[in-house]
Amino acid sequence: MTEQSEAARPLRIAIVGAGPAGIYAADALMKSDTDVSIDLYERMPAPFGLIRYGVAPDHPRIKGIITALHKVLDKEQVRLLGNIDYGTDITLDDLRRFYDAVIFSTGANADRALTIPGIELDGSYGAADFVSWYDGHPDVPRSWPLEAEKVAVLGVGNVALDIARVLAKTGDELLPTEIPPNVYAGLKQNKAVEVHVFGRRGPAQAKFTPLELRELDHSPTIEVIVDPQDIDYDEGSEAARRHSKQVDMVANTLEQWAIRDQGDRPHKLFLHFFEAPTEVVGDADGKVVGLRTERTQLDGTGNVKGTGEYRDWEVQAVYRAVGYLSQNVTQLPFDDQAGTVPNEAGRVLIDENADGPARYLPGTYVTGWIKRGPVGLIGHTKGDANETVACLLDDSKNFPRAENPDPAAVVEFLEGKGVPYTTWQGWYRLDAHERSLGEPEGRERVKVVEREDMLRASEPNKV
Repeated sequence: MTEQSEAARPLRIAIVGAGPAGIYAADALMKSDTDVSIDLYERMPAPFGLIRYGVAPDHPRIKGIITALHKVLDKEQVRLLGNIDYGTDITLDDLRRFYDAVIFSTGANADRALTIPGIELDGSYGAADFVSWYDGHPDVPRSWPLEAEKVAVLGVGNVALDIARVLAKTGDELLPTEIPPNVYAGLKQNKAVEVHVFGRRGPAQAKFTPLELRELDHSPTIEVIVDPQDIDYDEGSEAARRHSKQVDMVANTLEQWAIRDQGDRPHKLFLHFFEAPTEVVGDADGKVVGLRTERTQLDGTGNVKGTGEYRDWEVQAVYRAVGYLSQNVTQLPFDDQAGTVPNEAGRVLIDENADGPARYLPGTYVTGWIKRGPVGLIGHTKGDANETVACLLDDSKNFPRAENPDPAAVVEFLEGKGVPYTTWQGWYRLDAHERSLGEPEGRERVKVVEREDMLRASEPNKV
């Protein structure tokens, strides 16, 4: 490549992770005044990350975000390379040969630990594992034990609500969604008739969004029950309600449910507040038979303190939904406590020197949950992406230029290793195939689960 053509070529960027965070970063790059050429790498054969494998199937409104993401991936400056496992199929050293900069948007797909006795018992599960099962993730088992008649869900965020709702609904209620046949078969056998959701603080501290909360009450089979004794506020709670319309709406909804008469819907979903889980109780065979909680009370600031009053709840399964956790990214520094890559406005930090300027990993950036932790809604990753991309573009004049930036070079590299990658055109084929599976049943789509089936459907003339 001549010196003139090298100067004139587009800035070559690799983005590792084709969920919302990565796609928003691609969008921000393309909206800049810089000439860019972007490759989006994705471990799964299909794009969209959390939206495909982290959102409950009965939430088509949230899945509608895919429409906006589609428009980004349709742009000629961006190319999707799916079914590629970073760290195995391609490394950071490899990427540096082909790109001027790399953005990591690998998200968070593991469960944050909850260190209470009995959490390891048979019948105690992490939210991320259950969500992956009902969302048809190809890398998890095809069946799920649903023998428990009484179930506890620990946590008061939207993921906890999703899990509680899926457990409380019937399989037939969820059949019109995109759930694959193995998930429908599992949910048809679900024996849960009572689902108990536990939060250690009060209604004003719950992390539900108002719409997600109200949707619990829409099912004809689910009776949502709130104990009037759990409706309590202190000065800190009242301040939270005054300063946040969402907090106030959640509190109002819970108050209304607490004072209404209980109906006769067959499945009961209890929302408990001021109950801090202290132990998962097991039997002699190591199976879950109960949950022990300590009653808490507000301390004036919106926080709570224990009262020393304990209660045992008869349950046969416990699901912890206390937050997601990002996993270590090969060749990058990692903060195990925070579950993030150390960074400053998206620039990956090598170390923070109190006596001098911080040092950054050249041409390496993060965005989304791997950058700031798994908090906030999907839309919040747009701000992350804009900040990271602004830093990248500001640094770009000092990038060590890629050794082989020709877009064909990385494809030759992958093909030379025998990596069966998928493309954006392949996603259109997989999408059409899933829709064709749903059409005979009047469903929008039926999700394909097996990785090999996804790869086959993504290739021309294979389905």
